[in-house]
Amino acid sequence: MEGGLQHLEAKRKSVLRCNRVGKCKGWDPERISPCPITVASGGLSALSPKGLMISAREILSGNLEYSEELSETVFKCTACGNCTSLCASVDFETGGPLTRPHEVIAAMKADMTEAGVVPAAVKTYLRNVYEFGNAYAAPQEERDQHLKDLSVAAFDGTHDYLLYIGDVGSYDPRSRSVVRALVELLQTAGVSFGVLGKEEKCDGNEANFLGEKALFQHIAEEIIELYREKNVTRIITLSPHAFNAFKRDYPAFGGGFETVHYTQFLASLIKDGKLKPTKPVDDVVTYHDPCFLGRHNKEYEAPRAILSSVPGLRFVEMPRNRENALCCCGGAANAFTDVLGGGRNRPSRNRMREAYDAGARVLAVACPQCMVMFEDAVKDEGLDANMRVLDITEILRESC
Repeated sequence: MEGGLQHLEAKRKSVLRCNRVGKCKGWDPERISPCPITVASGGLSALSPKGLMISAREILSGNLEYSEELSETVFKCTACGNCTSLCASVDFETGGPLTRPHEVIAAMKADMTEAGVVPAAVKTYLRNVYEFGNAYAAPQEERDQHLKDLSVAAFDGTHDYLLYIGDVGSYDPRSRSVVRALVELLQTAGVSFGVLGKEEKCDGNEANFLGEKALFQHIAEEIIELYREKNVTRIITLSPHAFNAFKRDYPAFGGGFETVHYTQFLASLIKDGKLKPTKPVDDVVTYHDPCFLGRHNKEYEAPRAILSSVPGLRFVEMPRNRENALCCCGGAANAFTDVLGGGRNRPSRNRMREAYDAGARVLAVACPQCMVMFEDAVKDEGLDANMRVLDITEILRESC
């Protein structure tokens, strides 16, 4: 097989430090949020972070090789970070986990991607991003067509903020309505912002977490160059995935932009009195923490602050929330590739049942990929007559 172990080799210390306790599996549905792969497989140990860490050790020892069969398991990982947050091995110098399983799995993906050993659906996703600039293989001219009647300005360097919409918000019909709600709220608050329209491109976060490091670097450098030309300094993102890329990864390539997720921005507008939720919303609502906003970037309060500002709304927490939230299974492009699968064990369906059992009749989300996953899940569970999936922007707009 062409390729090597360069990325996994860089994580050798983390692999060898793993004491194989297995807490990373989180297989305790009543109290702890399990790994999405473990949920989808019904608890099979080999298809868990522990199992993949053992595979990584065997690869480094020369007892196992990357293969098409192994790739079908490795690429099921949604990069949610739950395994690392549960890891029982503590680094006493930092207080954090000694082993970071999700980074080891990401390294395995990177080696496999360079060797061309990836599932067919992943190849298609990466090809679309590279050739078309978006995951849908759709015309760039269609990115902002759904906003034409809202008179959204083209960003020209004079606006305070660039609103980065992203692939899902640009092309998915359900998520387009969320973008419209966000735009209307920003306009109501008098925010100076613009969009790039057909010049906007995929942010690359999913390519990065699929191990396509060269493609991610190409995307990041191309976007950074464009943003410098446009005089972009501050960005509002719809997706936590884009937020993660701009905030955490672009600085390594010289892209030091001030980036906020829209929930953070809207919460500040409410706090400053620029948005005033006054109309009661008579619903019982729970909230799903997106992995790339929560576990990866530690933002748990802004979305809840928005919901708590809405009069009449009754908020209930699901048993698994904040850092312990169950992944919707859309990350690392699984919302497009569906490598994870899972049927009734699918994490998004599991999560939908949890929301319903908590007494909620609205599941609030703050991520377009979560929206895609839960819109399917509510139908698959037969709960669409009893439950609605709404983005936080849609709830807030109803009140403002």
